[in-house]
Amino acid sequence: MSLARTGARTGRGHRTRNAPRTGAAGRVGSVAWHLGALAVLAVVLYPVVWVLGGSFKPNDEIVGSLELFPTDPITDNYRRLADGIADIPLTTFFGNSLLLALGSVIGVTVSSSLAAYAFAKVGFAGRGLLFTLMIGTLLLPYHVLLIPQYVLFQKLELINTYTPLLLGKYLATDAFFVFLMLQFMRGLPRELDEAARLDGCGHLRIYWSIVLPLCRPALITSAIFTFINAWNDFLGPLIYLNEPEKYTVSLGLKMFVDQDGVANYGGMIAMSLVALLPVLAFFLAFQRHLIDGMATSGLKG
Repeated sequence: MSLARTGARTGRGHRTRNAPRTGAAGRVGSVAWHLGALAVLAVVLYPVVWVLGGSFKPNDEIVGSLELFPTDPITDNYRRLADGIADIPLTTFFGNSLLLALGSVIGVTVSSSLAAYAFAKVGFAGRGLLFTLMIGTLLLPYHVLLIPQYVLFQKLELINTYTPLLLGKYLATDAFFVFLMLQFMRGLPRELDEAARLDGCGHLRIYWSIVLPLCRPALITSAIFTFINAWNDFLGPLIYLNEPEKYTVSLGLKMFVDQDGVANYGGMIAMSLVALLPVLAFFLAFQRHLIDGMATSGLKG
């Protein structure tokens, strides 16, 4: 009995002596982890802080300066934006970008949801082959299709219009969004379709009244990504648009560099920050639905 008590006391004493050491090691690890996270955060946020500070600097102090924020900030870069770029109002560029972005959102959500419903709910011959071919288009780089598409639209006399930038959105050519909605629709209970058919509903009524309301997270997820991609697109408008009055915001930024290669970095940075506001507002308005869509798109009920 005495040996057992001695062993118990020794064991308790051993655990007591080691507990502070374990707690100290845990605190050191936690501090190290947080310091590492702060270091990564600083690296990620450095370009954002540099751009924000650069928008308040004179043009000759932006390149080569090591200061993040100027000692004597100016607001001329933002005030000059009100005068436009090359006698073109700034609202023209934002209006063109908004037209393309909203048009792309409508086209992708409508066409991709219809295609996804056909693959998920309609049984037709060759469905598996067509689905495989659609997924295979994700392997094709955009630049491979650029030349034949340009030749096609040139023959149709659609260059310098928004049609080449919007037509594909209404033909369900974005296989990623079709796949995203398809996975979401496959998770919906089939009992809903069967009950609707017993009530005499056809495919269009089931699609509009049952499937679309339940697929709202997937639709909003697709809408957010489409809006951001269309708003930030540079190559497409650069290839198909020729008149400055039809330029988007991304092409408007290019106009800050004149023909002699002299760049107005201050105005370019200021416009870049202003151009982020619509995307940020659109994302913040629908971020909850974005998280829900990404979390549930691969689940099956």
